Amino acid sequence: MSEPFSVRVTVRGYETDVQGHVNQSVYINYAEHARWSLLQAAGISQTGLISKGVGPVALETTIRYKRELLAGDEVDVTCAFEWSGGKTFRIQQIMRKADGTVAAELTAVGGLLDLKERRMVANPQDYFKELATDPSLFGL
Repeated sequence: MSEPFSVRVTVRGYETDVQGHVNQSVYINYAEHARWSLLQAAGISQTGLISKGVGPVALETTIRYKRELLAGDEVDVTCAFEWSGGKTFRIQQIMRKADGTVAAELTAVGGLLDLKERRMVANPQDYFKELATDPSLFGL
């Protein structure tokens, strides 16, 4: 199995809270940034998704905080899709400091919404395969 897709983020001071560590909502922003970076690396754009009449939706997000992140820390955010058939998929993400320490683990459940019908599409992996220039980044 190949290494999951990863993007590096540097924690900015304005992303921290009164305790000096990254605010909880920012972890979701980091995860979302990694997901869109993966789509872009695989050749999928927002325009491409819209042209197919679909858009990604988040249905559930669980974050397990392991170690705090502070302003100036560099963190690698991984992104690995898991397909089980049906209308949804899972995304496993690890946020790891440059020294290898795991700061957080995030699991998300997502899908693709038919923008006209406002319903989830069946087999979202088929859309990703069709749109991607490199579907292997999604494990497809």
